[in-house]
Amino acid sequence: MSAAETAAELAAQRNANVARGVLTAHPITIARAEGALVWDVEGKEYLDFVAGIGVLNVGHNHPRVVAAVEKQLKNVTHMAFQVAAYRPYLELAEKLNRLVGKAEAYKSIFLTSGAEAVENAVKIARAYTNRSAVIAFRGGFHGRTMLGVSLTGMSQPYKQNFGPFASEIFHTAFPDSYRDMTTERALEALDEVFATEIAPDRVAAIIIEPVQGDGGFLPAPAPFLNALREITKRHGIVLIADEIQTGFGRTGKLFGFEHSGIQPDLVTVAKSLAGGFPLSGVVGRAEIMDAPLPGGLGGTYGGNAIGCAAALAVLEAFEHEKLLDRAERLGQRLEAGLRELARKHSIIGDVRGLGFMQAIELVTDRKTKRPDPDRAQRIIDQARQRGLLLIKCGVHRNVIRFLAPLVVSDENLDKALVIIDAALSAESVNAVA
Repeated sequence: MSAAETAAELAAQRNANVARGVLTAHPITIARAEGALVWDVEGKEYLDFVAGIGVLNVGHNHPRVVAAVEKQLKNVTHMAFQVAAYRPYLELAEKLNRLVGKAEAYKSIFLTSGAEAVENAVKIARAYTNRSAVIAFRGGFHGRTMLGVSLTGMSQPYKQNFGPFASEIFHTAFPDSYRDMTTERALEALDEVFATEIAPDRVAAIIIEPVQGDGGFLPAPAPFLNALREITKRHGIVLIADEIQTGFGRTGKLFGFEHSGIQPDLVTVAKSLAGGFPLSGVVGRAEIMDAPLPGGLGGTYGGNAIGCAAALAVLEAFEHEKLLDRAERLGQRLEAGLRELARKHSIIGDVRGLGFMQAIELVTDRKTKRPDPDRAQRIIDQARQRGLLLIKCGVHRNVIRFLAPLVVSDENLDKALVIIDAALSAESVNAVA
C-alpha cells in the first residue's frame, strides 16, 4: 500500500466516522513529531507553527516530559484525587501556587480541559462572592462547553444554534488600537454595562485574557489591566485571568498578566501546562479558592497523575533551559520579520502580539481595514503546501497566528518567514491575475 493510498484511506476513514462539527484545519494526518517539526503519513515534513493550538510551548516530545511520563506510567496512571492523593498533584499545586501567588497564599485545583478550568473559576468566584453575574469581553474565547460558549464573545462558529446560553453573562468591549477601541473607550463601555445592564455589586467575576487568543491576538494594554484591577477591588469583584493560551512562556513571561504588574485573584491554566497531556487548573488566592464546600469541586480525570508528572517536567524545562529568555528573543525576531513582510505586502493591515505570541491581520485594503478571511485561508493553504502549518483566528477569521514551540531554531523561524512571504506573494499574484 502506497503512502498516498494510506493518506486517502485515512481521510475517508475520518469523513466516515468523525462528526463534521469537529473541524480539522489541515487535510493531513500526522504520524510523527519532534520539537517544532511534524511528519505526515506520506513522510512530508512540516514546520509546526500551531503546536496543538498553543499546547506545545516546550515542543513535541520534549525529553524531560517523555522521561517523566514513562516513569509515572510505572507507578500510578490514575487514581482520582477525590479518592486518594498522589505526589505529582501535590507537588504541582505547590509549585504553581508559588509561581502565580509569589509571596501570597494561593491554592490550586486541577482539571482536564481549559473549559473546565474556566467553569470552575466561575463556580469558585460565585461561591466566594455569593453573586451570580460574570462579565467577559467581546472577542474573548473561554471554551466550548455551554458556559464556556456563553462567556465567549464571538458568535461563529462557536454559538451556532446551541442556545439558550447561560444566564447572567454580560459582554463588554476589549481594547483594540487597530480599530480605534482605546483603553479609555473600553473603560467607558464597562461603565455603561454597570449603568445599564448589571450593577457592580451583583457581579461575581470579570474574566479576561491578557492577550485575546482566538479573538485575534489582541494584547490588553497594561493601563487597561491596571484599571480593571482597581475597579474589581473597589467593587469586590473577583478578577480572573484566563492564561490558557498566554501561559507558560508564550508572551515572554511565564504568565501574560505579569507584563502589566497586576495580581489576579484567580488564574486559569491549561494548554502548555503539561506539554501535550490533558491537564488544566485554577490557581488563586487561598481564601477565594476555599469558598466552595468539600465535594463542590473535582472531576474524575482532573489532575491525572500522568498529566501532573508531565507538567512538573514542563516547569523543570523552564527552570533549567532558559525558555523565557528564548521566548523573548524569538518574539523580537518574529515580530521584526512580520513587520518587514507588512512593509512588502499591503494586504497585511496589522502586526501585533506580545512576546512570541504574534499575528498578522489580513485586510482587503489598509484604508477601510475591511477583513479578508478568504485570503487568509488561501495563504494558510499556500503555506502548508510549502511545509508550514498555521491557523487563523479573529472574530472575522482574517488573522493568521503564529504559535511555534519555544524550542524552534532560529534557522527554522527564518525558514517559516520565507515561506509566509512566498505564500503572501503567490496570493498577491493570483489576486492580480
